[in-house]
Amino acid sequence: MGKIGYVPIFLGYVAAAFLAAMVLLTVADVLLRTFFSYPIRGMLELIELGLACTIFIALPAVFLREGHLVVDVLRQRRILDLMGTLVSLVVLAGMAWYMLPIARNMYEFGDVTSDLSLPRIWYWVPVLFGVGASAVVTLLHFKKKL
Repeated sequence: MGKIGYVPIFLGYVAAAFLAAMVLLTVADVLLRTFFSYPIRGMLELIELGLACTIFIALPAVFLREGHLVVDVLRQRRILDLMGTLVSLVVLAGMAWYMLPIARNMYEFGDVTSDLSLPRIWYWVPVLFGVGASAVVTLLHFKKKL
């Protein structure tokens, strides 16, 4: 299976499950709204949460597989690859650094959504996981490429 094992596969399945749930919720909402004039309450909040989970749970899997888009037109690919990894690491670490206090404030103040009163921290957990795990994976890739 390789050095990375089943982690990216598992993360991909979890992200796909959230994506499928968003599709099913949207279809159910459209059908209920069309035929029974009964929309699903809080639909936007559920889709927002599902989208955050889909994107940020899949993000570490992409970094683990090194599945980024690469344009290979220059001969100095190793140097550019190293620079790209370093830039990714700086951006991801910066994102995590700035997101943590915001998430902590939302948790401490008990912020909730307007329709369903879902704790806003639920939105931040997959985001922080995805960014943090991606930063760790990028750091490991950077150390390996040195």
